[in-house]
Amino acid sequence: MENALAYLAAGLGAGLAIVGGGLGIGKLAASAMEASGRQPEAAGDVRTSMIIAAALIEGISLFALVICIILATK
Repeated sequence: MENALAYLAAGLGAGLAIVGGGLGIGKLAASAMEASGRQPEAAGDVRTSMIIAAALIEGISLFALVICIILATK
């Protein structure tokens, strides 16, 4: 029973990490598109900043998934 609860907790944690990362990247992309629409001449700088921020968000999500997997296998 104890292992089942660990797997359940890891699955819920992984799901929350993915949902949070997806929402963060979605909000980031929406803001970047709005900024590019308002200031087309700054689109290159906005795109670069967006890609860096998206990579950081994905890194955090991946780190959370690895922690969930490690906790489930202990």
